[in-house]
Amino acid sequence: MTFKQLAYGETQNRGIAEGRLTDDRASWVAMLDQICRPLFEALSERRLKAVMPVEAFAGEQQHRRQTTYLEALGRALAGIAPWLEDGADTGSEGLLRQQYCVMARAAITSAVNRQSPDYMDFGGDRQSLVDTAFLSLAILRAPRELRDKLPVKVRTQLADAMRTTRTLLGNYNNWLLFAAIIEAGLFALGQPWDRTRVDYALREHANWYLGDGTYGDGPDFHQDYYNSFVILPFLSMLIDTLGAQEAAWSDMNATIRQRAMRYAAIQERCIAPDGSYPVVGRSITYRCGAFQQLADAALRHALPPDLISEQVRCALTAVMHRTLTPAGTFDKNGWLQIGLAGHQSSLGEIYISTGSLYLCTAIFLPLGLPAEDRFWSGTAAPWTSVKAWNGADFKADHALEGRQRGD
Repeated sequence: MTFKQLAYGETQNRGIAEGRLTDDRASWVAMLDQICRPLFEALSERRLKAVMPVEAFAGEQQHRRQTTYLEALGRALAGIAPWLEDGADTGSEGLLRQQYCVMARAAITSAVNRQSPDYMDFGGDRQSLVDTAFLSLAILRAPRELRDKLPVKVRTQLADAMRTTRTLLGNYNNWLLFAAIIEAGLFALGQPWDRTRVDYALREHANWYLGDGTYGDGPDFHQDYYNSFVILPFLSMLIDTLGAQEAAWSDMNATIRQRAMRYAAIQERCIAPDGSYPVVGRSITYRCGAFQQLADAALRHALPPDLISEQVRCALTAVMHRTLTPAGTFDKNGWLQIGLAGHQSSLGEIYISTGSLYLCTAIFLPLGLPAEDRFWSGTAAPWTSVKAWNGADFKADHALEGRQRGD
C-alpha cells in the first residue's frame, strides 16, 4: 500500500469549500504502515538490532544503542495501540490491522525474552524508564490485543521487565509521570503496584499547573510541546486507570479533563493553513507527535463543544502531510531519519536517536475510532486558522480561567 500524496494549502482549502477531500482514513492507515512496517517486521522476526540504523548525536551512537530499540517499540505501539484495539475488522484495513496485532505481540514477546537477540535492556539506562512508560501506555490503550492475548509467561516477563525500572532515578519534571504510568501498567497486569509513585506524580503536577490548560515541566515553564508529548495524555490515562483507587485522585478527574480539553483547543489553533506549526522547544524531531493531546482528545470524544471533529481530522491530516511526506523523512530502507520536514540532522539533541522519532505515531490515535464516527465520516471542514486567514467569521478565543470568571 502506498501513501497517497495529497495537495494541501490552496488545493485542500478549495476541496474543503466544495465539501470534498480524498479519503483521509485510507491515507492515515497507509502512512501508519509506511512508518511502522520496517520496525514491526524486523521485531517480529527477531532481527531488529541487526537491521535498524541508529542515527544519533555525534559520539552518542554506541550509548543510544542501549535504548533506541525500546524507544522505537514503546513509542510506536503507544501511537498505534487504539487502532490495534478498535480498528477495522474487515476489508483491506482489517487484514492489515490483524497482521499488525500479531506482529505487535511477537515484538513484545521478543523484547522481554532474555534469550532473544532483540531483548531490550529494561532498567539498564535511565532512558529505559521513559520508554517502558510508553510501552505501558500502549498496553493500557490496547488491553485486549496487547495484554490479554499475550501468553501468561510473556505477561510475567513483561511485568518483571517493568519492575526493573524502579531502581532508576528520573528527572524532577514530566518524568514523574513515566514512573507513575508504569505502576498503572502493573496494576492493569494484575501485579502489585506502588501507590506512592502515582500519588507523587499527580500531586506534583497539580502544583505545577500554570493556567489555561498548561502545566510547567517541573517547577518551571518550558515553551515546548511536552504538555502534549507527555503531560496531559499521561495524566488522562492515569485517571482512567487508577482514579477510582483513591478518593483524592478521583477528585482530580474533572479538573484534569477540563484542562486537557482546553489544551486540545489551543493545539488546533496552532495549526497553520498549510499544516505547519511553531517550531519551538526541544524534541521537535518527534514531528506530528507534537499533537498527541489533540489526537487523544479526538479519540476520547473530549473536544470542546465548538470544535467539530471533522475539522480536527483535516487539521491533523495537514500536519501529517507537512511533517511526514518531505523528501528525506525516510532513509532508503524506510526508517525514519532525524528532522521535522525532511532530514535535518542538526535538530537531533543529545538524547535523540532513530528510535526516538517513532513518537510521531501519536498522531494516529483517532484510528481507534470506527470509520462511521463523525471524525472520519463528517464532511471536510476548515480548521480555525484556515477560517481566520480566509476571512471567515469564527468565535473569539478565551483562556480557560477567563471563561470560568466570565471575562
